[in-house]
Amino acid sequence: MTDYIDRIICGDCLEVMRGLPDKSVDLVLTDPPYGIGVARRGTVGGEKCAPCKDYGAVDWDNNIPTKAVFDEIRRVSKHAIVFGGNYFVEYLDNSPCWLVWDKDNSGNFADCELAWTNFPSAVRKFCFRWNGMLQGDMKEKETRYHPTQKPVKLFRQIIDSYSNPGDIILDPFLGSGTTAVACVETGRHYIGIELEEKYCEIARRRVAEATPSLF
Repeated sequence: MTDYIDRIICGDCLEVMRGLPDKSVDLVLTDPPYGIGVARRGTVGGEKCAPCKDYGAVDWDNNIPTKAVFDEIRRVSKHAIVFGGNYFVEYLDNSPCWLVWDKDNSGNFADCELAWTNFPSAVRKFCFRWNGMLQGDMKEKETRYHPTQKPVKLFRQIIDSYSNPGDIILDPFLGSGTTAVACVETGRHYIGIELEEKYCEIARRRVAEATPSLF
């Protein structure tokens, strides 16, 4: 298990998770592909004041993950938060606790996103603006590397609310590394799994930049 902690692993998340013991991570925080083809054309966004950003056309969002992936997520974790849970309801249990991310959006962007959880608590709302070129913290604006990238400050809020310092947090769909960066910044351990090497390299760089220097 120690070989996995604080590492970004390039590989198939199903195969990697099968190597983890039962309930070995405190929390899964992840944002799987929704199967809506968001990256098929390679461009995302676009407003009157800013053009679309070209991330390169890929096919990873053409289908949702298999039931086996969600079964493994629940097997290895004590708790889980899965963004886009409304796309995976056939694979998830009924839950009283959904997270609502209010994106403070306008135009063609979605007003909110939903995350399924298996916490036995009430629905909670998190607010952070993520509206094209507009972000909740324009003074420390995040660079977007991935077409479905989530803001670090949003994930920091969620991690602070649903885990404890020193916990192990797994993201089997790490993308450009938001979960791992948020873990470093909040004093949690992370395990990140990502299939595409280019995003693994981006995630490793972002984690290195977020890790405090000892000197």
